[in-house]
Amino acid sequence: MVDPEKYEAVIGLEIHAQLATKSKLFCGDATTFGAAPNTHISPITMGHPGTLPKTNATAIQYAIKLGLACGCRIEKDNYFARKNYFYPDLPKGYQISQHTTPICVGGEIHIKGSPNEKTIQLNRIHLEEDAGKSIHDISDTDTFIDLNRAGTPLVEMVTEPCIHSAEDAFLFVTEVRRLVRWLGVCDGNMEEGSLRCDANVSIRLKGDTKLGTRVEVKNLNSIRNIKKAIEFEIERLIQITETGGTIIQQTRSFDASNDTTFSIRDKEDANDYRYFPDPDLAPFHLTDEYIKGIEAALPALPAYLKKQWKTTFALSDYDVEQLCENKEEADFYIDWTNKTTHYKAAANWILGPIRAYLAESASSYSQLHEHIPYLVQLLDLVETNQLNFSVASGKVFKGIMEQPQSPIDFAKNNNLLQSNSSDEMGEWVDQVLAQNPDKVAEYKKGKKGLIGLFVGEVKKISKGKADPKMTTQLLEQKLS
Repeated sequence: MVDPEKYEAVIGLEIHAQLATKSKLFCGDATTFGAAPNTHISPITMGHPGTLPKTNATAIQYAIKLGLACGCRIEKDNYFARKNYFYPDLPKGYQISQHTTPICVGGEIHIKGSPNEKTIQLNRIHLEEDAGKSIHDISDTDTFIDLNRAGTPLVEMVTEPCIHSAEDAFLFVTEVRRLVRWLGVCDGNMEEGSLRCDANVSIRLKGDTKLGTRVEVKNLNSIRNIKKAIEFEIERLIQITETGGTIIQQTRSFDASNDTTFSIRDKEDANDYRYFPDPDLAPFHLTDEYIKGIEAALPALPAYLKKQWKTTFALSDYDVEQLCENKEEADFYIDWTNKTTHYKAAANWILGPIRAYLAESASSYSQLHEHIPYLVQLLDLVETNQLNFSVASGKVFKGIMEQPQSPIDFAKNNNLLQSNSSDEMGEWVDQVLAQNPDKVAEYKKGKKGLIGLFVGEVKKISKGKADPKMTTQLLEQKLS
């Protein structure tokens, strides 16, 4: 049996993220997903003679946004190069890329693993255009080509070979997807191909510093598949080494039906792509003012918000992780807490009743923002014990969502305000105790846990109007 501690995996990832621009990187063709094949193309996409590409300024801006968010150095002097190779879905016979001159250099992304946070170092982020798509499963004899995706703007994020487990790779890609969605530069939909990953995997003996022969698993289109593919490759490479075999540098693909990889082709140590500056595209220079303008417009990032909310609002690690899952929810929480000091209560409402309501009603946070003044009032009613939480979340909240109105008016009109009258409370408590003589006897014999049952019964007959704290106090007085 192989000692799992004998080997160390070394993993580098290349993530291609399709930028959320309306048009392609070098022409005005649309980038929307799902159009009929070969309808979002033009002579410029096809690279016909006499056509001239023009760089999409928004794509450059999005690449800089991502680079700044990752702490990269932004390269001010940039140009695009032609990467020459033949493939059926590459209409021009070359790909326009920044591979040799990345717009973003270095940088890092933090992942929260077990037990500690880890830092994944980036080598670069560069701009390039996508190729088209070869479709092999329509015909048994022919491959079909859809060029709609050709020319779509991508950023390629390349890590250093500093990841050492499939789990950390999983966490890294999860964090990248959250980041590009947070910044609005990519929708992150892996099922549509908006985010794709290639994994370079090798192994070496623990303590060695020299990199082993690597294999590359291409076009992984789900975070689960990335983890499964890397796990399989690590095990396969160890098995080859332990049985005296030789690891061949290969390009491989992942078979999701059985969680295995298979060889596509053997790969040489170097590819002669014959890069040279694209003669049809002028180099572009980025000024300090332009870069600072993009930086000033960046939204607050999850890491900053988590730290701020933990220290200022005393939220738990779980709360801040959940609230920073998506930017819409975080923005809603920010908007709400700008108008109330019940920070923890607002977090509980978002992670509980509000999430449930949005799922049931197929609504969005953008539709809830106009209700924040009412939600501020509702929170105050609960925190001042005028409404109990279950009535507030189950009846009042849904009522004011269906028909926007003051929650105090809704509660009064529906006789839902919590009772603090000692006489009324005393009647409810007496009624419950009279209805449950056996349970009262058990309580007096020492079964103190029954207090919860009595409180629940008072809640039922009061239709949620009884103050739970006051109910408990009255019950303890009468039962003693």
